[in-house]
Amino acid sequence: MVFTVIDSLNDIYNEGLYADKVVQHALKRDKRWGVRDRKFVAETIYDMVRWKRLYNEIAGTKDHYTRENLWKNFVVWAVLHGIDLPDWPQIGQVPERRIRGGMDKVKNIRKIAESIPDWLDEMGVKELGEKQWATELTALNQKAPVVLRTNTLKVTRAKLHSLLEEEGIETTELKTHPDALVLNERQNVFISSAFKKGLFEVQDASSQMVAPFLKVEPGMRVIDTCAGAGGKTLHLAAQMENKGQLIAMDIYGGKLAELKKRAKRAGVHNVQNRVIEGTKSIKKLKNSADRILIDAPCSGIGVLKRNPDSKWKLQAEFVENIKKTQADILDRYSSMLKVNGLMVYATCSIMPSENEDQVAIFLENNKNFKLHEDIKVSPSKSGFDGFYMALLERTE
Repeated sequence: MVFTVIDSLNDIYNEGLYADKVVQHALKRDKRWGVRDRKFVAETIYDMVRWKRLYNEIAGTKDHYTRENLWKNFVVWAVLHGIDLPDWPQIGQVPERRIRGGMDKVKNIRKIAESIPDWLDEMGVKELGEKQWATELTALNQKAPVVLRTNTLKVTRAKLHSLLEEEGIETTELKTHPDALVLNERQNVFISSAFKKGLFEVQDASSQMVAPFLKVEPGMRVIDTCAGAGGKTLHLAAQMENKGQLIAMDIYGGKLAELKKRAKRAGVHNVQNRVIEGTKSIKKLKNSADRILIDAPCSGIGVLKRNPDSKWKLQAEFVENIKKTQADILDRYSSMLKVNGLMVYATCSIMPSENEDQVAIFLENNKNFKLHEDIKVSPSKSGFDGFYMALLERTE
């Protein structure tokens, strides 16, 4: 198992592969592994990726991830977790005192102790202030809970809870989110009979707030403009009770193909997929939608607990460029909304420059829109992903 962890870290650090895909592959390496073995492999990989900078600093490996240095980082992880290490040649003599001393030296240096790039720490302080950023950062370094969204087209939440229990999957109802069940213990729910029957989707609690916020009704024409693989599209379909027209748009046809498969499993049949091939795709739908969802591309800083490797792939230049994309999308896609129609602009970022600042600029340039309300979901207060959503109305 440890060798699998080392191989996986090499793929993530040196080959640039995404952690979730690497973990999926790693868990298939040995069919003899039990639940505990698989849990060790997955959680160790994610933990080492999450705390990459911290372990690298203590190990003194200078951000060079040779195989020898990967082992040194693993030793730091093991010592800080109180795990006894075997007498293997790859490990050698374990410098426990030096490792613990190294931790003491850096524990008050936030960018190292919380394991983030310098530029991201500076951006967080600039946008949120020292105190709030420190609080949110600590929350974003916690392990993400696994949340399921009940597919209300097929089952009630109470019934789903019972069916999962019969399969040995224990869940707890989330009172603040009407369709949500939280796993009591992490496990592979995708092999369950309930998942194969389309009774639920895995979707964070904060993400589950977006579709209801749009206030859709059965029979409406609704456009999900940045649908991707369709997590929120499927939620909208359930809210619409499969009635009306739900147009799922995206610039990536491959993602929409995945949505088609998911819709079939979920029993959703009011979705029409459309690849955005330029301005013509938008003009064809001008002034036609009762509701529009713009789940805009963003930095993803609000979901770092779920995607810890993204903070190492993310660059300051990308964040600046994505803000321009967000502004452009808001301006162009809003033209598809009818007068008196409602539109939600949402991101999984906690940075004001991607959120309320974007909405303020849009409203300044589009006097025929007004803001009804906006919601900022704090990772530290909610315990879930960081999200932002603004409900806008076209008034004339």
